[in-house]
Amino acid sequence: MAYNNGFRSAANLLRSSESLLSSKSASVSRGFHATSVKRMGGGHGHSEPEYMHAKHMYNLDKMKHQGLKMSLAVFSAFSIGVAVPVYAVIFQQKKTASG
Repeated sequence: MAYNNGFRSAANLLRSSESLLSSKSASVSRGFHATSVKRMGGGHGHSEPEYMHAKHMYNLDKMKHQGLKMSLAVFSAFSIGVAVPVYAVIFQQKKTASG
């Protein structure tokens, strides 16, 4: 639907510019036209059907297998936080040694 409105406004713009070019009048006025931001309905700046997050998405108390999932998440984040700098140091030292 947004594309349809965009195509329609582009067609109107082309038609108006063609009429200006074909008339070849001495006085030509230039203008700038901007459209306003489309306001979406709802109380929080988004409309509910298009909003993807569920209202209970971050309810950690009712998460199934909470202990396992949170333990894996913390372990993964910690491992990446340790492994990336260690790899970077080893890589830099190898680059310096080979030069």
